[in-house]
Amino acid sequence: MEAKIRNGDYIADGLGGVVRCRGVEALLERVLFRLTAHRGGLPFLPNLGSRLYLLAREPAAQRPSAARQYVAEALSEEAVSITDVKLTPEGQGRVRVETSLEYQGTELSVSVTV
Repeated sequence: MEAKIRNGDYIADGLGGVVRCRGVEALLERVLFRLTAHRGGLPFLPNLGSRLYLLAREPAAQRPSAARQYVAEALSEEAVSITDVKLTPEGQGRVRVETSLEYQGTELSVSVTV
């Protein structure tokens, strides 16, 4: 079971605990966490997270391939296949990374803004 996180914080269950999820929903929570955590930011888990926060440093022409590489690194320990990674500019130097995944024959998608 995974704890649900929104906007960097756990969602309270109203009973003094946090909302938990299972199955595909838990997988998506782990995927979102791995994509939003800065790779190398946790000293005892240096390979957890992604380098998506570095996309702005890449030349514009290389950002799509860099994004796909960063997503693949972040999700290498999850049982998913990455089918597509799309970038959409959101202004003020931010970009939305939309990732399409396949998990046990089911298509899933997640998006994060960096």
